[in-house]
Amino acid sequence: MAISETLARQKAAFLADLPVDQDIRIDRLNRAISLLLDHRQDFITALEQDYGQRTEEITLFADIVPSLQALKYARNNLAKWMKKDRRSPTFPLGLLGSRAWVDHRPKGVVGIISPWNFPLGMIFSPLSGALAAGNRVMIKPSEHVPATSELTRKLIAEYFDPDEVAVFTGGIEVAEEFIRQPFDHLFYTGSGTVGRIIMRAAAENLVPVTLELGGKSPTVILPDCDIDSAAKRIVAAKMANAGQICVAPDYVFVPRDKLPALRTALLKKAEEFYPEQEGAPAYTAVINARQRDRLKGYVADAKTKGALVETPDAFSRDRNDNILPFHVISNVSDDMTLMQDEIFGPLLPLMPYDSIDEIIEYINVRPRPLALYLLGKDPAGDQIRQKTIAGGVAYDEFLLHVGQEDLPFGGTGASGMGHYHGHDGFKTFSHSMSVFKRGPIDILGLLQARPPFGPRFRAYIKQELKK
Repeated sequence: MAISETLARQKAAFLADLPVDQDIRIDRLNRAISLLLDHRQDFITALEQDYGQRTEEITLFADIVPSLQALKYARNNLAKWMKKDRRSPTFPLGLLGSRAWVDHRPKGVVGIISPWNFPLGMIFSPLSGALAAGNRVMIKPSEHVPATSELTRKLIAEYFDPDEVAVFTGGIEVAEEFIRQPFDHLFYTGSGTVGRIIMRAAAENLVPVTLELGGKSPTVILPDCDIDSAAKRIVAAKMANAGQICVAPDYVFVPRDKLPALRTALLKKAEEFYPEQEGAPAYTAVINARQRDRLKGYVADAKTKGALVETPDAFSRDRNDNILPFHVISNVSDDMTLMQDEIFGPLLPLMPYDSIDEIIEYINVRPRPLALYLLGKDPAGDQIRQKTIAGGVAYDEFLLHVGQEDLPFGGTGASGMGHYHGHDGFKTFSHSMSVFKRGPIDILGLLQARPPFGPRFRAYIKQELKK
């Protein structure tokens, strides 16, 4: 079925279904949960095929489990979220029997465009909010993970009527048609470059958008932080999914006198975590040759401009496939491409600092990051958090803040707009419809506030114009 035809059918079905009661929403969430649980091994196999190498642990921990957590959290909290939000009428209307409240109404049909790095989590997490809010959903998964996208399309069609949820696979032509549709809301996760294209297309139909983008997320090792402990956490986060994570640590600020120790510790931890790196059975491949060549280009450019590039000994041999080693890169400068673009891979620039003010100034003159990581207990961490703006902040650990369903997740500026997860996702995909119900007393008549206006009306206006 064509994209435009499906949208028309979903909109009609949505209107016929109003109001969307709690049982219908819970049933849809339960079906999504069953889909993932019943076919988790199929998804593991599909993602292994798409990546060439991706472990079961990464797919379960980073794609399937977060998706299930989001869906179950929405299901378990839905009754509370759906309650009307009572507000106070302007004095003295409340005393005269008037009432005011906010109804959380579904928007209609939500379009979701998902990326390739976490192709399940970035579908089912926003889907949980969209379904909880009572919407119908159309999904365009990434063409760079064809096996996973096709499996998603097939299974969604088995578990949902196409008037409820539908998936459209294909390349750029399908994506271009998809973003031109007059959805009631459009949700996109991916690069800022594509985000701008999507926002322009959505503007033609005045479609509200949520953009979950990325950017260069800094890590700050505070003066009191233990270097070995910091290295363990940094390497685990940076090498997860081969660094192909929008909230991965992009570069690291380290006290100048601790830079040599950090370089050594990072390389040591990388070998400890992935001891069989020559075959790298536990390590994730870069998604395709294009991304591999992009990352290798960053390394070559950095070397040309004077950077020191180091890799673990077990990964010293240059490989011809898409397994790319962890790179520790020091002596970096702003003219290097890896310091200008989001890295999105296992390359880690190190930046020595002498004062906290240097860090704050560096972050603030650049596009706002999606995440800011602070390692250590030094009060300077709070100073950095308060004097900079990022999509989110995490202390002493990486990535876990994204998995907190009771916290909003989203960027700011170049790293995105809008929030989702948990209640914030429910609100993103809901229309907050204000409702006012007048009481039994005709307040406007009592105030003489209809033409011809009387002295009580003029006295009321005079009173309200006071400071």
